[in-house]
Amino acid sequence: MAEQKAQQAKQEAQRLAAAKLAKEKSVTKIAKPIIKKQLSATEKTPVGAQRAGNAAGTIPAWTGGITKPPAGYKKGDHHQDPFANDKVLFAINASNYKQYANQLSVGQKAMFEKYPDTYKMNVYKTRRSASFPKRIYQKTMENGKTGKLSADGEGAENVAEGFPFPDFTNAYELILNHKLKYKGVGGIRYNNQVAPTASGRFTVVKLKEELLGKYYKPGNTIEDINNILLYFYQEVESPARLAGRILLVHETMNQQVTPRQAWIYNPGQRRVRRAPNVAYDNPGTASDGLRTNDMTDMFNGAMDRFNWEFVGTKEMYVPYNSYKVHSGDLDYADIVRPGHLNQDLMRYELHRVHVVEATLKEGVRHINSRRTFYLDEDSYQILLTDHYDKRGNIWRVSEAHSINYYDVPTFWSTVEAHYDLRSGRYVAVGLDNKDPVNTFDVPLSEANYTPQALRKRGRR
Repeated sequence: MAEQKAQQAKQEAQRLAAAKLAKEKSVTKIAKPIIKKQLSATEKTPVGAQRAGNAAGTIPAWTGGITKPPAGYKKGDHHQDPFANDKVLFAINASNYKQYANQLSVGQKAMFEKYPDTYKMNVYKTRRSASFPKRIYQKTMENGKTGKLSADGEGAENVAEGFPFPDFTNAYELILNHKLKYKGVGGIRYNNQVAPTASGRFTVVKLKEELLGKYYKPGNTIEDINNILLYFYQEVESPARLAGRILLVHETMNQQVTPRQAWIYNPGQRRVRRAPNVAYDNPGTASDGLRTNDMTDMFNGAMDRFNWEFVGTKEMYVPYNSYKVHSGDLDYADIVRPGHLNQDLMRYELHRVHVVEATLKEGVRHINSRRTFYLDEDSYQILLTDHYDKRGNIWRVSEAHSINYYDVPTFWSTVEAHYDLRSGRYVAVGLDNKDPVNTFDVPLSEANYTPQALRKRGRR
């Protein structure tokens, strides 16, 4: 009996040791701060980017970005291209992309290999057009003096309204800069989506969305928002088989304290139910499995399944100032092509980007073993993402074709494209060429974003 008890005690000790080791392996690792060149106040932009251009003169100095709309622009118009007279400097394609390999992502190079006859990148003069309201600049500079990470990098403290970490030192601070980028206090948009077949056939899924950003409201602090970063409301207007479905999300600031909360209204059942799967690698709305929930806005949600590392800053060719594909004169058939979007409508420029590696922790699940994110230095917008499968092979490639919404102003994507290299398919999100453009200053009420309100709105 004594021997049996001793054996049981030994097994229990081994189990506890194994559990402790597993916990240590899966714990969030915040990498040591990377050593960056310290810039003086005059050498930095208000959001912390390097104000000067590069030595070669191919990246200019930041001189304020776009500070006012072009002549003739009226609020509510699809944004006119302020750089419409720019000419293509050169094209990168399958025959010459290796000459530019150091300025391309792994995913971009894979796209040239996958579509050698059709995929290309038209490169234009670099225009550092990103800008934000003066209030956001002021709050960002204040945050730089007080902000700090909380909850293993999942949240921030002592910040308000602006970018939390203009003087970032690690990946968690960078990703929080992306997640908390100014998007207006109240916005309504059509975030329409297509998921073409390999031959290019597609149906437009019309998605009307509302976004109420508590963090961005003037005067709010982290304490004031009660951990609710924003309310997100999405209703499917067409096609008929999906029409009437509604998704409501309470996006939390610190998801370790309170995870994201979500609800779905099903018009067939006429009821609201909790939707705990609207997170991580579960498929996004009507995406044919080509986009996960945490790929929305290139990355969103909890960070706890990956370890994050800031690799450094480099010059790369990235989608930028994509006003051409934003045009209200285009039909969706002008944009959608087999395998990828119409690259004649896309604009690429040379910019400095911050590179972040996210590596899946041991003992947790996600369809990606690793992801590499490329963030614009002037806006912290993620412009490119490389997604790797469980074997470590490049699998998916994401591009955020972005513009300065100069009526606000803010720099944000107009179309996101997520390419699946295996299937030859993709999903594109944000197509609003035939619908009203994004608004950022609509007075929205928090009372409209409760489960009870969702039930009422769904039954109208």
